[in-house]
Amino acid sequence: MSERVSMPALGESVTEGTVTRWLKNVGDSVEVDEPLLEVSTDKVDTEIPSPVAGTLLEILAQEDDTVEVGADLAVVGDSSESSGGDGGSDDESGSQEQAEEPQAQEEPADEQAEEPQAQEEPAEEPQAEQQSSGSGGSGGSGGGEVSGGETVTMPALGESVTEGTVTRWLKSEGDTVEVDEPLLEVSTDKVDTEIPSPVAGVLTKILVGEDDVVEVGGELAIIGGESSGGGSADAQEEPASESEQESTPEPEPESQAPTEEPETHDSETDDGGSDDLAEEQRTHQVAAEESASKGGSGDVKEPEEAVGVGTTSPETGSSSHKDVSEAVPAEGGQDVSAYVTPLVRKLAAQHGVDLASLTGTGVGGRIRKQDVLDAAKAKEAPAAEAAPAQQEAPAQAQAPAASTPAASAESQAKRGTTEKMSRLRKVIAQRMVESLQTSAQLTTVLEVDVTKVARLRKRSKDEFLQREGTKLSFLPFFAQAAIEALKAYPIVNSSVEDDTVVYHGSENLGVAVDTPRGLLVPVIKDAGDLNIAGLARKIADLAARTRDNKVGPDELSGATFTLTNTGSRGALFDTPIINQPNVAILGTGAVVKRPVVVTDEDGGETIAIRDMVYLALSYDHRVVDGADAARFLVAMKERLEDGNFEV
Repeated sequence: MSERVSMPALGESVTEGTVTRWLKNVGDSVEVDEPLLEVSTDKVDTEIPSPVAGTLLEILAQEDDTVEVGADLAVVGDSSESSGGDGGSDDESGSQEQAEEPQAQEEPADEQAEEPQAQEEPAEEPQAEQQSSGSGGSGGSGGGEVSGGETVTMPALGESVTEGTVTRWLKSEGDTVEVDEPLLEVSTDKVDTEIPSPVAGVLTKILVGEDDVVEVGGELAIIGGESSGGGSADAQEEPASESEQESTPEPEPESQAPTEEPETHDSETDDGGSDDLAEEQRTHQVAAEESASKGGSGDVKEPEEAVGVGTTSPETGSSSHKDVSEAVPAEGGQDVSAYVTPLVRKLAAQHGVDLASLTGTGVGGRIRKQDVLDAAKAKEAPAAEAAPAQQEAPAQAQAPAASTPAASAESQAKRGTTEKMSRLRKVIAQRMVESLQTSAQLTTVLEVDVTKVARLRKRSKDEFLQREGTKLSFLPFFAQAAIEALKAYPIVNSSVEDDTVVYHGSENLGVAVDTPRGLLVPVIKDAGDLNIAGLARKIADLAARTRDNKVGPDELSGATFTLTNTGSRGALFDTPIINQPNVAILGTGAVVKRPVVVTDEDGGETIAIRDMVYLALSYDHRVVDGADAARFLVAMKERLEDGNFEV
């Protein structure tokens, strides 16, 4: 009996996925939950596991094919057709005997040869369980059931957020955690954040792996309780490994050769001593020898993953002794079970980074995206340092040349290439298009003389830095002037719900922040209650935590008006797109010195050098009229030109 593997649901609004790579070939044996293929969607690159144990009989979707959710991908035979199934060993041996009865009369020698294999299967079974539970797909090392304990679930991650993707586990099974200590990192459409532990105790079991998409309320891990399967599996595995080592002398030098491996393992994981690592290596070695002697190509899962990491042709399904012995040195002493996600492989290929030369900093030595990016930067650093040394230009010309190599190296790496949008980039694109389709937008621009503000800032910035611990920029002045104008003209601090206009009772100021991942808008709640110093501290704190990916989901929602400082990179002004559901957004340009006509108290006109800035207000013409926008900007202009901001 066979079972068809279909494309599973891969997240909300995801209707199809593209097959990027098959991890198994036709004829390979697979375990339950063992990855069969890699699939790429608009939201995530992930692996599709096998729902049953057996043999891969047929591949129905080829690489680069786009398959709808629910469509068939492959056909996997019943576990009785595979020597590495996870069903009961008695049932397997019984079904094998029934299938071999007609041949037993003609080929008695073959029947005798099959008997030792049937006897070995019970010893091999806990090994397969341990290997499948220790793979990157599950994220955990213990395969047993857990009784009791506290279940950690995916918390609510902000308004309209229904799911999150596990990007990295910060703790391993067996680690002790404190209350509110970060357990894992989760990425959503709005924010990348850390999930803290709700209780103190020991992380007993990890229920989801990295790159898995989990709905809000879904189970992530178990803290506390008792594991009924993990320890017994290890205990059963040890005598089997020892008995098989007596008849297989080859694993002994393998386990003794890399003496630095226990040290590398200890430095990369929080628990697990050198004895456990050596025992695990002996187990993998014995399993690989058994697979090679039986002619099976997919019984052992861990060596196959090591091949995917350490060689350039991971498509091969072979997991022989040669694969294991070659994969361990290639990883530089790293655990052969370390798993590399499709995203990491793609980044490594784009930046020309050899994964075999990296030591992962993730859970269990896993190679993370940041490891690849750091290696790419390390490769670019010598080239950036060598370029100025080869130039014989004057000292004046070397200053711009020193800042050029880093940017040019990054841009050169992207020239002539294509890459998929990140999840955040897709969200930004979707929101911007939706904003233009939702509201009737236009922009009004006003020129403001901020000379008095510039002088006040110049006089006070050193004292302000010592007193408040943050620099005093022009942005807090613009923010306070905007907040006071919002109080005077609440139509600009409103939102539209169907055919109703909602006038908000507080000024929640969103501030656009440029981050390496894309544009994010953290929100200063109740900004109308803050003075210049409070606004400066809040803006600096939110901007820093947003760039460091430390901002919370609730801090990225709830804005009633948005401020974007386009002048931070020298732009005079632009026409910003409204941050829905707001009805207006203010863009502040660069403050530049220009000669302007100044009228004195007697009405005389002179030309003077003044600090000037453009303020651009984009607004929703469904609610805000041009006159409303002009009155709002004039109120800001008068407030800024007055310059009375002393605290």
